Amino acid sequence: EWQRACRAFVQENLIQHAIDWERDGRVPDDVFHQFAAANMLVPCLPAPLPVEWLQGLGIHDVLGVVKVQDWDYIHTAIFTDEMCRSGLQGPSASLTTGYSFAIPPILKFGSRQLQERFLPDLLLGKKRICIAITEPEAGSDVAGIQTTASKTADGKHYVVNGTKKWITNGIWSSYATMAVRTSGPGPAGLSLLLVTLLNYPGVSMRRIKVAGHLTSGTTFIEFDEVKVPVENLIGEEGQGMRYIMTNFNHERLTIAIGTTRQARVALAAAFEYCMQREAFGKTLMEQPVVRHRLAKAGALLESQWAWIEQFVYQMTKLTKAEADVELGGLTALAKAQAGIVLDECARCAVLLFGGNGFTTTGRGEIAERIYREVPGARVPGGSEDVMLDLAVRQLVKNYQSKTKLLERPKGSSKL
Repeated sequence: EWQRACRAFVQENLIQHAIDWERDGRVPDDVFHQFAAANMLVPCLPAPLPVEWLQGLGIHDVLGVVKVQDWDYIHTAIFTDEMCRSGLQGPSASLTTGYSFAIPPILKFGSRQLQERFLPDLLLGKKRICIAITEPEAGSDVAGIQTTASKTADGKHYVVNGTKKWITNGIWSSYATMAVRTSGPGPAGLSLLLVTLLNYPGVSMRRIKVAGHLTSGTTFIEFDEVKVPVENLIGEEGQGMRYIMTNFNHERLTIAIGTTRQARVALAAAFEYCMQREAFGKTLMEQPVVRHRLAKAGALLESQWAWIEQFVYQMTKLTKAEADVELGGLTALAKAQAGIVLDECARCAVLLFGGNGFTTTGRGEIAERIYREVPGARVPGGSEDVMLDLAVRQLVKNYQSKTKLLERPKGSSKL
């Protein structure tokens, strides 16, 4: 029932317009407000949802189908998958990225006073927010962040100086949940601040031209002596790295889901084209080499989707603490593998579309656009090589801790 209702709403309000908006480079502002009015931004948040906050704001269900207290990661997966059915990440990301990844740290770690000041407008979609972590010299290496936040002599403000780059949704966001350096080098010197952006003294923003995700509002932000009230500190000083890490599992899982749907759209478009296109006196689908290429890509795709479904099911059965330990490294691996599968399926589609797949308009436009977005799946949210390494390191850590539990205490019987 949720999938039917979600698909109908998303198809009407997003999917049918997605490619036109991507060509224009902007999703109309009223679309965000349409989603907010229907409580269709709420599914962006990690499950379980913040029921007390939502109900206090009058949000009791999503599309009249799922009560907020009944929401789990299966509902999240359906929503994320449906939002990417156009095959393009940009239109979906333009609506969801800030809500998905910038609000949770405030919910989890913000003081009650900070929450009461900002959450009502953010949760209701009256104001927009972005997550601002990445910098020109610090991407997957979060501990290398250089943007500073120094306290004033009276201790009432932080003064922020530095730059943020590749910030999705930044250009139209009123606020940013932002990683800053409040003390010395390394992860222990990082903190999270809630920083005002739009029309704020010392803040300048401009759009960045990127290869794909054209509608997502990728932004370069500069901070020059920006004064931020100390009350805008999220949680405690020096805990920023830990807070950021707790955000990544939700981000990487949703990226994996959306990326896998992109791969399916690319392969489905190629499949349909091969049923119609003729070469050498027969359709492409009648050529064994074409069927072989489709089969190889299809096997990767279906295996990836089965893994995603298994993952989501596990998220509904494990506690947050258990999932962080057991699935943290595997989430990174699933995100990396999704990018690898998309690369294979998008390349397959372009090759089978031939010249049409190398053309920005016409029958192969969707294949060309998806192929251009492949790096946008493999780099953001943790670059692929970093994710592969993180996955193995986390598995080694789990292996060592569990092996230690099996060791016989010294002095105990050998029997």
